Amino acid sequence: MKDGALAEQQAAQHLQQQGLRPLAQNYRSRFGEIDLIMQDGATLVFVEVRLRRNSQFGGAAASIDTHKQRRIIRTAQQYLSGLKAVPPCRFDAVLLDNDGIQWLKNAFWA
Repeated sequence: MKDGALAEQQAAQHLQQQGLRPLAQNYRSRFGEIDLIMQDGATLVFVEVRLRRNSQFGGAAASIDTHKQRRIIRTAQQYLSGLKAVPPCRFDAVLLDNDGIQWLKNAFWA
């Protein structure tokens, strides 16, 4: 298993331990990919998983720049267009690095 896939698996397990329910993994559209889509109560959560072994370039959080955020948002809009009703949504990030796992709720906004 590649590092990215292992990181996504660890992130999904961590979020499930926090009570979230998995809906999709590696959802792809012509705009990009969303690593995990989870349900947190009535809220639909789009999750970006970032793995950084070294923080020389700002760590995992710094790698989610505005360009990446826009691609995630457009991909989420594509996902939502297939639903009958749009639930409350948020964008989270799960960061994995040498310090462990960090879950950032509302990491960015649409």
